[in-house]
Amino acid sequence: MTTKPLLRIGHSPDPDDAFMFYALATGAVQVDGYRVEHVLAEIEDLNARALRGELEVTAVSAHAYAHLAGRYRVLRCGASVGRGYGPVVVARPGAAPTHDAARDRDGRRLRVALPGARTTAALLARLYLGDFEPVVRSFTDVLAAVDRGEADAAVVIHEAQLTYAADGWTLVHDLAGAWARDTGLPLPLGLDVVRTDLGLDVARRVGAALRASIDHARAHFDEALAYALRFGRGLAADLGARFVRMYVNDDTADLGAEGLAALHALYGRAHAAGLLPAVPVLEVV
Repeated sequence: MTTKPLLRIGHSPDPDDAFMFYALATGAVQVDGYRVEHVLAEIEDLNARALRGELEVTAVSAHAYAHLAGRYRVLRCGASVGRGYGPVVVARPGAAPTHDAARDRDGRRLRVALPGARTTAALLARLYLGDFEPVVRSFTDVLAAVDRGEADAAVVIHEAQLTYAADGWTLVHDLAGAWARDTGLPLPLGLDVVRTDLGLDVARRVGAALRASIDHARAHFDEALAYALRFGRGLAADLGARFVRMYVNDDTADLGAEGLAALHALYGRAHAAGLLPAVPVLEVV
């Protein structure tokens, strides 16, 4: 008996990704002709592995893809997109820097904890905060870095976008809101990609399976959510459901023309600001 070839699929151990990949993880959906191994790692680790070309299929930050064009194709499905919501900058009450400023009241460059250097949140911070001092940490450690005195403020992603106020943090800058006001476009945060050397047929098979997995989870919301909450780091069920609906939606099912325009806008603005060496060519499947 011939063993099917293996596809390693990298994604974050977060509720939205777990929800999206629920049907693939449980076998309700399969990639035609392939067996699948799920590789769970935080997004900055996946960005690094994609830069080395390690994984056949993986989630990556939209920012990171600017350095991957040619090595990976972008799937039309599987994107994490915010519509007026997404990464925010927070600080402790009483210690919060002036809104918009990259310097404190004494003129010192602010130290901002970033959840990885190649996350889209980090790129947005550089677009909107000006000349700050980056303090790169794991996304799970950015708030603790502020409490340890290593940073003045932190850029938060994932479920911390919903919980920071209840946990005693103050909003300094709404990066996603600023993007929405400036562009009128959705904010492309994460993408799913397939390594180019596998060929277009494999990319299409993966895309079809991922779309089927997304559709299955949305059609079986309660059971998929129960699975996803295992990856919620203690997130309450109501907030978990809200978070999943924020990032697994119609944009996830298909980026569409507006999502692709948003990607082009993100790369164009970053290149114009000197934050990217070039605007990447997008090959979308």
